[in-house]
Amino acid sequence: MPKISEYERKRQETIAKNKALLRSLALDAAATGLAPKPSPAAAAKKSVVKRKPAAPKIKEEVVPRRTSSRLRGLAADSEGAKRKAEEELQARETAATAKRQRVGRNLGVDDMLVSGKGWDTGGVLAGLGPARAYERTFDETDVKETTDKELKALREKMSGLELWKGIEPNRIKVTPERTYSMAFHPTADKALVFCGDKEGNLGIFDTSQSKVKSEVKVEDDDEGYDDDSFEPAITTLKLHTRTISSLAFPTADPSFLYSSSYDSSIRKFDLAKGVAVEVYAPKDNSDDPISELHLTDAPHMLYFSTLNGQVGQHDTRTKPFNTTGSELWQLSEKKIGGFSLHPRHPHLLATASLDRTMRLWDLRKITGKRGERLPALLGEHESRLSVSHASFNGAGQVATSSYDNTVKIYDFGGCADWAPGQELDAARMEPTVIVQHNNQTGRWVTILRAQWQAHPTDGVQRFAIGNMNRFVDIFTSTGKQLAQLGGDGISAVPAVARFHPSLDWVAGATASGKLCLWM
Repeated sequence: MPKISEYERKRQETIAKNKALLRSLALDAAATGLAPKPSPAAAAKKSVVKRKPAAPKIKEEVVPRRTSSRLRGLAADSEGAKRKAEEELQARETAATAKRQRVGRNLGVDDMLVSGKGWDTGGVLAGLGPARAYERTFDETDVKETTDKELKALREKMSGLELWKGIEPNRIKVTPERTYSMAFHPTADKALVFCGDKEGNLGIFDTSQSKVKSEVKVEDDDEGYDDDSFEPAITTLKLHTRTISSLAFPTADPSFLYSSSYDSSIRKFDLAKGVAVEVYAPKDNSDDPISELHLTDAPHMLYFSTLNGQVGQHDTRTKPFNTTGSELWQLSEKKIGGFSLHPRHPHLLATASLDRTMRLWDLRKITGKRGERLPALLGEHESRLSVSHASFNGAGQVATSSYDNTVKIYDFGGCADWAPGQELDAARMEPTVIVQHNNQTGRWVTILRAQWQAHPTDGVQRFAIGNMNRFVDIFTSTGKQLAQLGGDGISAVPAVARFHPSLDWVAGATASGKLCLWM
């Protein structure tokens, strides 16, 4: 039998007690004659009468409520009344459009602040299958039975990570809505987690500022938490008007945070000054939702993908709408859910698309006429169902997550010797490892993505991915599972999972915007 958590055991005991209480109340009511007794005729009629199938519900169009023209001083059916009604309808449509309209100007903290204690202008960096809830597919037994000493040591280290003891995950609501993106700040002084949600909110959780409310020390309970004694330090900013699809810190200067959004813009947030500047947006104000953003060591260059099947680059030294500093390549007829650049050879680009393919491109060789220019396609691999994301690690391996319930790992080692535009044969594009993994997130859970640790200190390449049974899975580049991180108080799937760039810290965020942190 699968081992159940303490939380699940208590929940089942409570359900059993409630059922017993209801049965007892029903028996008492029957004994005192208070329970209604159906007549024999009614009981017989009930046993033979068949219910007619319910008529399908017709969805009625929601229309504005009528208001009296007489009370507003307008004659019925007059030109004035008609003009007033048209003006009100236009005002409502304008308001609805404005709510989702991209904000092009620079945003200060007063413009963005939704909740929290405000922004310290001295800088936040100061001092720096079907899912079965809680059913494990990897546990202590797998670790103990490992015969490879190095793998066993690594599994023991990663499985030894525990939920942060300060505050229970159910109380760390880092974003108001469903979390879509996440980034750890590179600092090793404290865990500083940034999350973006579906409504454009940026949530910032700082473990060093989460503290006891009162001066009286409260003893830990059985779960290791201080319950209500700790107050989570969360700041919420309205950074975009639609979903924040990705967050990234530049390696050269992590005092800036870049964000991309479905509102078609990219912003650069100065953490020290508390100002967010728009650095890219379509010139014609078109709706071109950005699905992911990547930075390279090359200063001023941004790379991004769109839900319209494009990948683009933009030079931030030009104005946001200056097309001379931007170039878009139509790499797929369907949406590109995610892409990645090789960290050491950023001319290599991997894309994952709804058209079921993972493709590899070479940006050193771009050909074609203006408006039809494309980088060289080196090769592609097709999966049975759509590919959600593709992620490069520093060793030249690409991990993809797909709706065919697999995580595939491709090895492009030796790419430094490839000639520009060199085509790869089909065998070279085959995955070296295929890991079976439930990726059926459905409508209400953010898509699962395999995200590599950027700079593992021990040199072992590993990635984190959410688990539909309410865990976060950790795998190596060879497909060996290292850990399945969980714990009490996790009430939903931590679908958005990320490693700290260099430390063995892992964070996962849920559809309700709550954060789990293992350290």
